[in-house]
Formats: sequence, C-alpha cells, structure tokens
Amino acid sequence: MDSLEYQEGRTELDTLGIFALVDRLSDGFERHHDTTVKGVGDDCAVLGTSPVKTLVTVNTLAEGVHFDMMYTPLKHLGYKAVAVSVSNIVAMNGRPKQIEVSIAVSNRYSLEALEELYAGIRLCCDRYDIDLVGGDTVSSRSGMVITVTAIGEVDEDKITYRTGAKLHDLVCVSGDLGSAYSGLLILEREKVTYQANPDFQPDLDSYDYVLERFLKPEPRIDIVQKLSDAGVVPTSMIDVSDGLASDLLHICQSSHCGCEVYEEHIPIDYQTTRVCSEMSNNMLPVSNALNGGGDYELLFTIDQKDYEKVKDMEGVHIIGHITEEGMPAVMVTPQNTTITLVAQGYRN
Repeated sequence: MDSLEYQEGRTELDTLGIFALVDRLSDGFERHHDTTVKGVGDDCAVLGTSPVKTLVTVNTLAEGVHFDMMYTPLKHLGYKAVAVSVSNIVAMNGRPKQIEVSIAVSNRYSLEALEELYAGIRLCCDRYDIDLVGGDTVSSRSGMVITVTAIGEVDEDKITYRTGAKLHDLVCVSGDLGSAYSGLLILEREKVTYQANPDFQPDLDSYDYVLERFLKPEPRIDIVQKLSDAGVVPTSMIDVSDGLASDLLHICQSSHCGCEVYEEHIPIDYQTTRVCSEMSNNMLPVSNALNGGGDYELLFTIDQKDYEKVKDMEGVHIIGHITEEGMPAVMVTPQNTTITLVAQGYRN
C-alpha cells in the first residue's frame, strides 16, 4: 500500500489549483538579496540593481499533460516550448534575449526525433532573435518533459506588473481568444475517431487557423512594440495562458480591483465560432474565450489618457474597464445581464 495514500489530514492537489498551490509552497520564503526586485507572483522574476532589469521565467511542458504525441509534431512542440516562455517576458513589457532548454526523454525517442524537436526550438529563436545558451538533458522512464528558462530585459520605468491596474483604466486584449482551445477540441475529436477506426484519415484542412493557434502559438512581441512606438506603458499586463476569466481575475486580485468587460467586445475568430457550432454540446464561443486558455495573447490595462493612442491600434481591442476595490470581475452580455467571472482555465 502506498504510504502517501491514506495520510490523515491529506490535502489533494486538485482541490487547490496551480496558483493556490504555488502560493502555498512559496509562502514563508524570505528575500536575501537586494538584486531580487520581484520574486514569485508575476509572469517573471525581476532581478538587478541597474536601470535595465533582468527578467527570468521558466515553463515546463509534460507529455500526456500539456501535449499529446499522437497529434503534436515535434517541430511544432519545440517552437511552442520556446514561445510560451518568451510570452512571459513579453507580458512584463520586456525584450527576450536568451533561453536555456532542459529535456527529460525516454529511449522511445530517437536522435532524429530530438533533432526535429530542436529544429522547432531553433526556428523560434531565429524568428525572435533569441540565443540558446544552455540547458540539461536527462533520461526519463516514460515520455518527454521539456523545460524552458527564458531571460529578458526591460527598462525600469517600463516594467509592467499585474499589480498596477487602477480605477477607470481600460481593459484591452490583443488578437482573438478561444481559438487555441478550439484547435485542441478538433484534434481531440479526430483522435477519438482515429482510435475507433485506424483506417480513418482526418481532414483538417479547413481548421488550419485554430490548429496553428494551439500547436504553434506566437508571443505578441509585435504588440509590445506597437505600444512602445505609441508611447504607451500599460498599467498592468499578463499573457492569456489560462483563459480570459482566470487571467482577468489574476490582474484584479493583484491590483485589488474589480472589472467590467463586455461580451460583444471580446474578439473571437469565425473559425472558433464554427468549431463551437460543430460540437455536440453546443458550446458558446465566448466560453472558449473565457475558459479555454492557450492563446498567449496579451491582456493589459491602460490609463484613460492613452485611449486615443490605442483605440485604432491594429490587433488591440478595448473590452472593458477597471472598477473599484471590492467590486467583482464581471462580463456584461448584449442583453445587459451581468455574469460574475470564475476561474475555470487550465489547472496544470
């Protein structure tokens, strides 16, 4: 019998969720160095004493949890592993510079397979001018685990935390939401069909956009550059990795505020709407946007004085505003019904 199975007072991890777990485990750690400007609690750690701060973040993708090798090309996986870490640097208004990559891999994978994985890593590095500077490779008893540490820089006066949103700030989001989860739904549907009939050949041609959004997300460095060119420093920012609802709640909790967003202003691509209409449970596209996760778009707030600079910015959508402390985070429907947002995004 497993000695951990029946411990008295045992707390199951799935009752906490990932963020409560991180808070619990990191509680009580003291800061010992002046160079630690910001530790646990944001998209990146912020380090250094000079006006240009160093950003450090780490992300892990585990086979069977974050990716399924039945429908994940290794080259795409390598690209995605870098992109999701770099997205955290971008979410602090920073510039990615270097990465380290560590992999745990079983003998199920050949040298040629790992070369394909690293071809994707290299492609993302080349696209965003990032240097691979180290890492580690160890054996695994089963499957693959990829950990990417990303390092970047940001000027001290342009660091954007989750904590800076204030009353009447405008809530903005880049791109569109829910498409990555829609891509995952299509892949899972085709997987089930294939498992029932191995002679089945999936037809994925008409889903190329949502599939790419899931398999090969892009960090929105372009949006940070547009904001910089316009002279806009967001008051708070986070990347949408866990769904709009969860990440809005992160900003509201960190900034001690509420918010109102408007359903009709949440950007949703037509392929996401189409996928939702095809699913047997008739899911709503806005549910994918709120709870799907994996889009890696930027969710940020701006001062109202910057409205004119942002209102016509390509790829940016103003979806609501910040309300006062003590107010909930809500979505207002076109019928003027108010729905309280609940964190239902990824738990891993």
